[in-house]
Amino acid sequence: MNKGMWLLCICALVAGCEQGNSEPKVNGRWYTQSQLDIGKKVYVENCISCHNENAHGTFSWRNPLPDGSYPPPPLNGTAHAWHHPLGVLKKVIDQGGVPMGGKMPGFGAKLNEKEELAVISYFQSFWPDEIYQAWITRGGLK
Repeated sequence: MNKGMWLLCICALVAGCEQGNSEPKVNGRWYTQSQLDIGKKVYVENCISCHNENAHGTFSWRNPLPDGSYPPPPLNGTAHAWHHPLGVLKKVIDQGGVPMGGKMPGFGAKLNEKEELAVISYFQSFWPDEIYQAWITRGGLK
């Protein structure tokens, strides 16, 4: 699938264009309560051991480890995750964090697209409104 088609598919899922999907969005954001519920389960099963409860990451996430890699950053809006559009966040989940200097494994073979988008919605639910709005302004839904 080419990049344009892939982005179109993501936008369709994010926009809730599935036939019969009339569930309201949470607090005016792109995701629904159902996505948050799935996302919390996925986060607890796959992410919490490194990114910690409430997506607060590790204390010294900015300091490289002895091997030069970086520890798991917060995903709660206090680090750099909010600088990345949805497509990049999904790509990191798919391929892992090694290309960005971390050690996170890729989850593309373990999680389906619905679960990946749900876990993004879950950690974004910790973002303060001003961070979420800044993400939207930066083109976050791309």
